[in-house]
Amino acid sequence: MTKGFGNILKQAQQIHARITKLQEEMASKTIETSAGGGMVQVVMNGKQEILSLRIDPEVVNKEDIEMLQDLIIAAVNEGIRKSQEMMTEEMKKITGGLSIPGLF
Repeated sequence: MTKGFGNILKQAQQIHARITKLQEEMASKTIETSAGGGMVQVVMNGKQEILSLRIDPEVVNKEDIEMLQDLIIAAVNEGIRKSQEMMTEEMKKITGGLSIPGLF
Protein backbone atom coordinates (compact mmCIF):
# COMPACT_ATOMS: atom_id res chain seq x y z
CA MET A 1 0.00 0.00 0.00
CA THR A 2 2.80 2.41 0.87
CA LYS A 3 4.50 1.71 -2.45
CA GLY A 4 1.29 2.60 -4.32
CA PHE A 5 0.93 5.85 -2.40
CA GLY A 6 4.56 6.68 -3.15
CA ASN A 7 3.90 6.21 -6.87
CA ILE A 8 0.84 8.44 -6.72
CA LEU A 9 2.82 11.11 -4.90
CA LYS A 10 5.62 10.88 -7.46
CA GLN A 11 3.13 11.23 -10.33
CA ALA A 12 1.52 14.23 -8.63
CA GLN A 13 4.92 15.89 -8.29
CA GLN A 14 5.67 15.24 -11.97
CA ILE A 15 2.32 16.74 -13.00
CA HIS A 16 2.96 19.74 -10.79
CA ALA A 17 6.38 20.29 -12.41
CA ARG A 18 4.84 20.01 -15.89
CA ILE A 19 2.09 22.48 -14.98
CA THR A 20 4.63 24.96 -13.62
CA LYS A 21 6.61 24.67 -16.86
CA LEU A 22 3.43 25.10 -18.91
CA GLN A 23 2.53 28.28 -17.03
CA GLU A 24 5.96 29.70 -17.83
CA GLU A 25 5.57 28.73 -21.51
CA MET A 26 2.14 30.36 -21.71
CA ALA A 27 3.73 33.75 -21.08
CA SER A 28 5.50 33.47 -24.45
CA LYS A 29 2.45 32.32 -26.45
CA THR A 30 0.22 34.99 -27.94
CA ILE A 31 -3.39 35.27 -29.03
CA GLU A 32 -4.56 37.91 -31.51
CA THR A 33 -8.20 38.98 -31.56
CA SER A 34 -10.19 41.77 -33.08
CA ALA A 35 -13.61 43.38 -32.96
CA GLY A 36 -15.56 45.58 -35.33
CA GLY A 37 -14.13 43.94 -38.42
CA GLY A 38 -10.57 44.60 -37.28
CA MET A 39 -11.17 48.15 -36.09
CA VAL A 40 -9.86 47.16 -32.65
CA GLN A 41 -7.11 44.54 -32.36
CA VAL A 42 -5.68 43.03 -29.19
CA VAL A 43 -2.62 40.85 -28.71
CA MET A 44 -2.59 38.98 -25.42
CA ASN A 45 -0.26 36.37 -23.98
CA GLY A 46 -1.24 33.04 -22.46
CA LYS A 47 -1.19 34.60 -19.00
CA GLN A 48 -4.01 36.88 -20.13
CA GLU A 49 -1.87 40.00 -20.15
CA ILE A 50 -2.53 42.52 -22.92
CA LEU A 51 0.65 43.02 -24.92
CA SER A 52 -0.71 45.45 -27.48
CA LEU A 53 -3.91 47.24 -28.42
CA ARG A 54 -4.46 48.84 -31.83
CA ILE A 55 -7.40 51.10 -32.59
CA ASP A 56 -8.12 52.15 -36.17
CA PRO A 57 -8.33 55.98 -36.16
CA GLU A 58 -11.53 55.81 -38.20
CA VAL A 59 -13.39 54.26 -35.26
CA VAL A 60 -12.48 57.15 -32.94
CA ASN A 61 -15.47 59.46 -32.78
CA LYS A 62 -16.02 61.88 -29.91
CA GLU A 63 -19.75 61.53 -30.45
CA ASP A 64 -19.72 57.72 -30.03
CA ILE A 65 -17.18 56.82 -27.35
CA GLU A 66 -19.49 54.03 -26.13
CA MET A 67 -19.07 52.14 -29.41
CA LEU A 68 -15.28 52.29 -29.09
CA GLN A 69 -15.48 51.12 -25.50
CA ASP A 70 -17.71 48.21 -26.55
CA LEU A 71 -15.26 47.21 -29.30
CA ILE A 72 -12.33 47.25 -26.88
CA ILE A 73 -14.25 45.18 -24.34
CA ALA A 74 -15.29 42.68 -27.03
CA ALA A 75 -11.73 42.28 -28.32
CA VAL A 76 -10.25 41.87 -24.84
CA ASN A 77 -12.93 39.40 -23.76
CA GLU A 78 -12.35 37.34 -26.91
CA GLY A 79 -8.62 37.31 -26.14
CA ILE A 80 -9.28 36.10 -22.62
CA ARG A 81 -11.62 33.37 -23.91
CA LYS A 82 -9.06 32.18 -26.47
CA SER A 83 -6.27 32.29 -23.88
CA GLN A 84 -8.34 30.14 -21.52
CA GLU A 85 -9.09 27.67 -24.33
CA MET A 86 -5.38 27.46 -25.14
CA MET A 87 -4.52 26.78 -21.50
CA THR A 88 -7.29 24.19 -21.17
CA GLU A 89 -6.04 22.31 -24.24
CA GLU A 90 -2.47 22.33 -22.93
CA MET A 91 -3.64 21.15 -19.50
CA LYS A 92 -5.51 18.23 -21.11
CA LYS A 93 -2.21 17.10 -22.59
CA ILE A 94 -0.63 17.05 -19.14
CA THR A 95 -3.50 15.48 -17.21
CA GLY A 96 -4.59 13.08 -19.93
CA GLY A 97 -7.98 14.76 -20.11
CA LEU A 98 -8.72 14.38 -16.40
CA SER A 99 -10.44 17.31 -14.80
CA ILE A 100 -8.50 18.10 -11.63
CA PRO A 101 -10.28 20.72 -9.53
CA GLY A 102 -8.22 23.77 -8.69
CA LEU A 103 -5.66 23.36 -11.47
CA PHE A 104 -7.28 25.60 -14.04
